Amino acid sequence: MANLNMETDMGVLSQLNEDQRVAFMTALAGLANADGKLDEEELDFIKEVAVAYGVPSQRVLEILQIKNAEDIVEKVKIINNRRAALELIKEMCVLAHADNELTDSEILLIGKIGQAMGVELEKIEQISQWVIDRVIWLEEAKLIFEEA
Repeated sequence: MANLNMETDMGVLSQLNEDQRVAFMTALAGLANADGKLDEEELDFIKEVAVAYGVPSQRVLEILQIKNAEDIVEKVKIINNRRAALELIKEMCVLAHADNELTDSEILLIGKIGQAMGVELEKIEQISQWVIDRVIWLEEAKLIFEEA
């Protein structure tokens, strides 16, 4: 699994209300479950991130009740802050690339969610390519600096 060491812009997320933060996290949980299974590591990650994003613990269960893609797409429509929408696309791309295996279902879900928030497909592709470039850059650094 690639460690991308990317940090979410918490300033942007602090501008979102609780329902928008829940929608943000629901999209990430839905992507983690795009392969049909949510393993213990992904579950713990989602719980930790939800708390870090200021989502009350009682709403974490709501996030973890993975819905179908259409429900997730509908839920993210309340994210009307463009910078937050771009941040969500970035985080989804990072999560999708974390296992070095980008699936068609992940690509499709990211595209649908992005478009639901008004993000153009070209912008989504640009963000995805930026994440891929970063993965390559970090792997090259390991070679150059002889890291295990």
